[in-house]
Amino acid sequence: MLATHTLVYVLGTLLSLPNFALGGRVQKQGLTLPSDAAQYRDKVKEIFTDSYGAYKKFAFTHDNVSPVTGGFSDGRNGWGATIVDAMSTMKIMGLEDLFIEAVNHAVKIDFNKSKVKDKVSVFESTIRYMGGLLSAYELSDQQYPDLLAKAKQLADKLRFAWVGDNNIPFGHIDFETNAPALDNSNIAEAGTLTLEWATLSKYTGLDIYRQLAEKSARHIAQLGAPLPGLPAQGVDPKTGFAVGGYVTWGGGSDSYFEYLIKYARLNNTADPLFADSWRTAVDSSIKTLLKTSSIGNHVYLADYDGQKKIRHVSSHLACFHGGNWLFGGRLLNDQKIVDYGLALTDACWNTYASTDTGIGPDGFAFISEGEDGSFTGNSQPTVEQRLFNAQHGFYITHPYYVLRPEVLESNFYAWRVTGDLKYLDRARQAVDKFHDYLRIPTSGGYAGLWDVMNASADRQYVDDTESFWYAEVLKYLYLTFDTPSHISLDEYVFNTEAHPFKLQQPASEDTKYGTGTIRPSTVPFKTVPGNLPLVSAIPAVPGLIFGLGNILEGVIKTIL
Repeated sequence: MLATHTLVYVLGTLLSLPNFALGGRVQKQGLTLPSDAAQYRDKVKEIFTDSYGAYKKFAFTHDNVSPVTGGFSDGRNGWGATIVDAMSTMKIMGLEDLFIEAVNHAVKIDFNKSKVKDKVSVFESTIRYMGGLLSAYELSDQQYPDLLAKAKQLADKLRFAWVGDNNIPFGHIDFETNAPALDNSNIAEAGTLTLEWATLSKYTGLDIYRQLAEKSARHIAQLGAPLPGLPAQGVDPKTGFAVGGYVTWGGGSDSYFEYLIKYARLNNTADPLFADSWRTAVDSSIKTLLKTSSIGNHVYLADYDGQKKIRHVSSHLACFHGGNWLFGGRLLNDQKIVDYGLALTDACWNTYASTDTGIGPDGFAFISEGEDGSFTGNSQPTVEQRLFNAQHGFYITHPYYVLRPEVLESNFYAWRVTGDLKYLDRARQAVDKFHDYLRIPTSGGYAGLWDVMNASADRQYVDDTESFWYAEVLKYLYLTFDTPSHISLDEYVFNTEAHPFKLQQPASEDTKYGTGTIRPSTVPFKTVPGNLPLVSAIPAVPGLIFGLGNILEGVIKTIL
């Protein structure tokens, strides 16, 4: 029997991704649930209602609840992010009273102005507000046209991010003046708009929304790149060129890759660019970024920095990649990609299974074979980190947990794709650990942890419940235990905030995605100097950002 690292090497050398007809179903047919699935589905529903009850008590109409102190925050412009982000989950869980209440709030939001002085994020407003509104509109059978009208109102303000003939939008806008902040962006912010804006065009009949989002994604896909199919994380909207040469599947790049294959799926597009670009990114990642830890043979995707060095780092944010590779591998009928997706999912779950709370950290690193096998771009691991690595095959660099979904997202895909009951067992463990370590007895709400290795009674909480807790974490857990035909992966595509969008036509094994070939690199890689934007800030907790090497490069010194 081949060792895992040998198997990865063999698959990597074989996977030049041959030219063949593409197409396939994502979800395993005939999935059956064990007898206790309904019990855990109901536990997840209870966590949702308890969490949302704390929000209603202390923060209703504001963006986030602070469940420890009983306060609130407005880091998403004060429009009620939790309400809008939670609507699709309410509908899926059958919480009709809460859903109607949420609709009544959403249709009264004035998206023409921010309720706080902050600028408006194009990316966050798209995935949370537009995504939430449009998905709720679909899931309620278009019963509430005002939801569509509100999505359009928001998009009409966000359109000011595209200045002149620029293909790339600026990341933030002052809604009082409609003037964008003339700062650099990243490929995740600029390339994660297609699902929502194309859906808006579908229902309004106004194609301008699709055109704007699609031209940004196309521009990024056709940029010169440090590695084939893997554009640099930073991008300058003014010139359209890359900022620096950092490559990662983590924050700042993640959902750009995610949407390449999802956009092809949602629209069953005849244009092969999106599926082929995703395929090229995966092929290049296997050849250059795919690594195996020297302890435990855990498979991970390393980063590649502006000095062309491999950084053996990963993150909770990056752990979406397992599910994304499972999704894309099934669409392309490529079992090798599916197998890699499962291996990536297992490695990310190991970060949960290895902590004292059973909950995974925000950032971590690996040690692999080879001369540079412990290079992260930061200091070498401490003695304590090396001891942890010797036992678990990775070590923790950022010990907090801020209610992120990605590990359980990939676990959901793994269950729906394989039917392997181990993924249900992992979801059970997560539900139990969340209840044991995240629940705040005084409010009934749920909060993150500053240190996932502290399971003691005096553990410290991150006093914030981000809206993606309701939109993503609890939705993916609920659907893991729910009837597999409900929100089937052959009928819906999730946006990066887990809002499901209905496929324009039913999935078919005859549907083709792409040409089956790798996209050749024909444009030279060119960069401009500048600062990279911060990645995945948590507005309610100032200074808490995911801060691995990709955002610590500072001012990028590159030669044009």
